[in-house]
Amino acid sequence: MAGRRVVVFPSSAELGPVLAHLVTSRAEKAIASHGRFTLGLSGGSLVSMLSKELLALPQPDCSKWVIGFCDERLVSFDDPESTFGLYQNQLFPKINIPESGILTIDSSLPVAECAEDYACKLKQVFPGEEFPVFDLLLLGMGPDGHTCSLFPGHPLLEETKKIVAPISDSPKPPPQRVTMTFPVVNAARCVAFVSTGGSKATVLKEVLEGGKASPYPAARVAPTSGELFWLIDDPAAAALTIQVERPGAGAKL
Repeated sequence: MAGRRVVVFPSSAELGPVLAHLVTSRAEKAIASHGRFTLGLSGGSLVSMLSKELLALPQPDCSKWVIGFCDERLVSFDDPESTFGLYQNQLFPKINIPESGILTIDSSLPVAECAEDYACKLKQVFPGEEFPVFDLLLLGMGPDGHTCSLFPGHPLLEETKKIVAPISDSPKPPPQRVTMTFPVVNAARCVAFVSTGGSKATVLKEVLEGGKASPYPAARVAPTSGELFWLIDDPAAAALTIQVERPGAGAKL
């Protein structure tokens, strides 16, 4: 796959600072190019890693950042399953991002209406674009190979028109969610997966070495004209036979 870089670190402790630098360097590049930085966030272990490592850097100027969510659970913001809620607790109040720069779902709406409402918010931020073009999307991968809320064998994998789609039968609770679709993910200027831990090793091998025939949703992430990074640790990379990068301490992407 052209443009894909698989970068392996001894552990998540070495991975985290490189991820934070990737975010801030792409932010600087985007703001210099078109006056703002659009970032799509995912939940899971990314929340604590990104919050810790961004706050360890010299305070970045986030006043021109616009943050959306690659998927979100249809729960109240004070629910521990809320991705926005987790970032709100750990990161957002500690950086100078304006409240208007954080795009949240309206969790009071039924799931289909919630997806439509969130799609409208994205269209307002990305006027004139058929699919929003984010500067950077940060993704995770579940042990089943899902990414965003796009699960193996689910009809949403074939969605080609919607920006944001509802899902009411998620195999992983909570069942009701909204998710970006593959056309949005693959329109991004840069996509970075973060995948750590030995529980991911077998699926990660299939995703990265299985080619287009892979049944795993994460394998369908292939930005049309953007960069693709897989940032992984040694336990997750244990089964790989492809050539990977192993940067030294202090590396920058």
